Amino acid sequence: MADNVMEIDDARFESEVLQSDTPVMVDFWAPWCGPCKAIGPVVEELAGHYKGQVKFMKCNVDDNPATPGKYGIKAIPTLIFFKGGDVVDQITGMVAKTKLEASLGKLL
Repeated sequence: MADNVMEIDDARFESEVLQSDTPVMVDFWAPWCGPCKAIGPVVEELAGHYKGQVKFMKCNVDDNPATPGKYGIKAIPTLIFFKGGDVVDQITGMVAKTKLEASLGKLL
């Protein structure tokens, strides 16, 4: 995992994401998911570009079922954009980098 993307789990989700002073993008994924693997490098590239402005997290849905359940995630990859503990945007599936950048722009 890239230095700019942090793994998050159910236990730390509230403190690291919902209580964060910095906007957060969470990538809900699983190691067996092809589209998740495909979007991973794009997320890592964006994490480097937005370093210091947005925190980038990955949550393995197999290891951490409570948080995806809370947000009604039925398909992966799902990326949720949080600001001040609130969901600002949500994207499901493999999408173009420009769509991710548009959602990140809503956080800044």
